Amino acid sequence: MTTTYAALLRGINVGGTKKLPMADLRTLLAELGHGDVRTHLQSGQAVFTASQGDEGTLAGELSAAIEERFGFPVDVIVRDHAYLKAVAEACPFPAGALEPRQLHVTYFSGPVDPERFAGIDSAARLPEEFRLGDRCLYLYAPDGLGRSKLADELSRPRVTKGLIATTRNWNTVRKLVELTG
Repeated sequence: MTTTYAALLRGINVGGTKKLPMADLRTLLAELGHGDVRTHLQSGQAVFTASQGDEGTLAGELSAAIEERFGFPVDVIVRDHAYLKAVAEACPFPAGALEPRQLHVTYFSGPVDPERFAGIDSAARLPEEFRLGDRCLYLYAPDGLGRSKLADELSRPRVTKGLIATTRNWNTVRKLVELTG
């Protein structure tokens, strides 16, 4: 039995660094033995099927293969369709009433203890808000991610230490559910 996964690559093709053409990523995933390989946008989303392996192992293999092939490290998170769908369905904000640029999900490589966020003064950042989910964080940023002061606080090393964290806008969250379904 095969499972469909999404690979979320952190920090590629942004600002002229860590250039990784999506065609090359598709080829690499196929060479690793994965099927039905597709990519979405240029910012590091790939969808593929695998008949064996868990999310952590698949992420580690892809990360190592990218570094070997392209010469730079890339953090990778791999999640299956069921997880991606559950994250979208559990959104604590009214996703249908918001512009997709206002809503984001940060995916984490592992569980997140709420204590990591204890030092963030949420009230001082209103109307921006965040909520924790299953290995993810939902961020409502009404002026978009690029202007969000709360997003800056949420991405500081004291918050993300020891975890891979990568953020996607709501359009991409929905598209990954669709592509893995």
